[in-house]
Amino acid sequence: MCGRYATTRSSADLSKLFEAYDETEGAVKADYNVAPTDPVPIVRFSAGRSARVLTVARWGLVPPWATDPRIGARMINARAETVATSRAYAKAFESRRCLVPADGWYEWTRTPTGKQANYMNREDLVLAGIWGVKGDLRTFSVITTAARGELARVHDRMPLLLPPDRWEDWLTATVSEDLLTPAGDDYLSTIEIRAIGPAVGDVRNDGPGLIEPIEVGHLF
Repeated sequence: MCGRYATTRSSADLSKLFEAYDETEGAVKADYNVAPTDPVPIVRFSAGRSARVLTVARWGLVPPWATDPRIGARMINARAETVATSRAYAKAFESRRCLVPADGWYEWTRTPTGKQANYMNREDLVLAGIWGVKGDLRTFSVITTAARGELARVHDRMPLLLPPDRWEDWLTATVSEDLLTPAGDDYLSTIEIRAIGPAVGDVRNDGPGLIEPIEVGHLF
């Protein structure tokens, strides 16, 4: 799964990177410890503008039929294997897909001495997402898939990662199985797996110190 990640680029940097109109109104802030229900930037396609827009959404999709928005806290991830058929996610997958900018995501592994926090990162990381609107609330979920390569040694699930050449199709193409194809091994091999300290486990902690590497005897 993906239950915690980091996103630290400014709205100006993100709007330039994605060639998107900035609709965030200064609401984008660096966050090294994004947790469920946090407001963070996403990139979506706006039919009104006929262009990409950068906006802020709350992590945890609230389905149209939900009576309590707090349900979003339990809907932060949508499985690639079922997203197209799920009652909660299918409509969003069909017409409301988004790019989720990230610097990296966190997972924990069990070691003989306890849980070890790990940070998986790459400079231009983008997670595949779906978004929705419930009243005035815009929310989103991250698509997850089976982990591959070295990443599978950290956790059996990982976000569906989108290299730059797949951004446009994810936002605008009609639904097909190709959309959910995991990134290739060449791309996945460029993601760093970094052992970090335990401070990220507390959502109240933030800042670049969370992702500083630490020395461990064996990562796995």
